[in-house]
Amino acid sequence: MSQNSSSRPARFPAPCIVDRGLVVDKRDMQRLLTDLRRVRYLYFQDGKVASEGEGCIVEVIADPQSSTLVANRSLYINVCSFDYLELRQVAGAGGEGQQACFDLVQESWLLRLLPVSDPLQARSDRQLNAAALEAVVADVLSASWDPQFDDEDGVDF
Repeated sequence: MSQNSSSRPARFPAPCIVDRGLVVDKRDMQRLLTDLRRVRYLYFQDGKVASEGEGCIVEVIADPQSSTLVANRSLYINVCSFDYLELRQVAGAGGEGQQACFDLVQESWLLRLLPVSDPLQARSDRQLNAAALEAVVADVLSASWDPQFDDEDGVDF
């Protein structure tokens, strides 16, 4: 028995969001926030700033059993704490150009994240850190072989 194509639910293409839009899919929210490192945050309750500061995003998860935590300049963000993420552009610090603004919205409160660090620079730093780590590991491994070569020369300590 063949199925009539008109009886199948219509499939829409996945959205394409560029610099502005609403993100409701928790995986998409998580992907957007994972690249952020240092941020300025503002926490609004009923339209008024209740708290603000600067910190580092330590972890971004999607777990309905966990909380979003902001303490000690560290942000642990659970995208399940929010209904949606509004991505938009705002005037940059010091009036220079536009910068990304991430508003995490849940009913009467909002957590606004404004990136302080440049994601392009952060990626470059991570690559440099990985290269530096590889160099250190290579040095350690080669140093551990040196005593064995010294023992082969017949030198006693």
